[in-house]
Amino acid sequence: MSTNIQGKVVVITGASSGLGEKTARHLAKQGAIVVLGARRRDRLDAIAKSIVAEGGEASAVAVDVTKRAELDGLIKKASDTYGKIDVLVSNAGIMPIAPLARLKVDEWDRMIDINIKGVLYGIAAALPLMQKQKSGHFINIASVFGIKVFAPGGTVYCATKAAIRTISEGLRMEVHGDKIRTTIISPGAVDSELKESTSDQDASKMVKELYKTLAIPADSIARAIAFAIDQPTDVDINEIVVRPTAQDF
Repeated sequence: MSTNIQGKVVVITGASSGLGEKTARHLAKQGAIVVLGARRRDRLDAIAKSIVAEGGEASAVAVDVTKRAELDGLIKKASDTYGKIDVLVSNAGIMPIAPLARLKVDEWDRMIDINIKGVLYGIAAALPLMQKQKSGHFINIASVFGIKVFAPGGTVYCATKAAIRTISEGLRMEVHGDKIRTTIISPGAVDSELKESTSDQDASKMVKELYKTLAIPADSIARAIAFAIDQPTDVDINEIVVRPTAQDF
């Protein structure tokens, strides 16, 4: 069990499945206190109950990251319950893939609301507390598609993930004197519900075939997140890119 993870209060959004769930379970086994946030309260409660049954400490808060007040409530509940927030993992995200010409404008709006504004609302909720503590760690889940553009189909998704990398780097530069760390995690194809969010039939078939061929388990990302948290406080792991070995883009 890691002494640098043990006892840390880690808030995770998008924690009802995939990367969020695996990260919660992995960190709890390392001794972290995990606070799970997502819309599906029944799933959250089941995961939290399972973690506790295995000897970990976990609680669940229903939250929609597109609503700033709900993210404020998530952070406040965690802080009120445990007295601090050590880490915020902003993991909630969607990836509907379709060429721009299909004009899936509602999906563009939804991606911007969840993938970008959800992260910003998390920062707005947790940053004042971390500055008051003079410690903290923001871990933002981006994507290899924030580094490279996948088109046709992924243009807007790529833009949202590039925005996360920009926001995270700007945050790092602004808070470095406050002993607050920032980490960008950029996964490649990872087995999660992300591939299920595409409504365009042709694009959905392509994405699912790609993931069937390449995807690595979600706990691969959980281990990367744990590595970043586990570092001594004077070490800030700013970005980790995790691809399947077979992925060439």
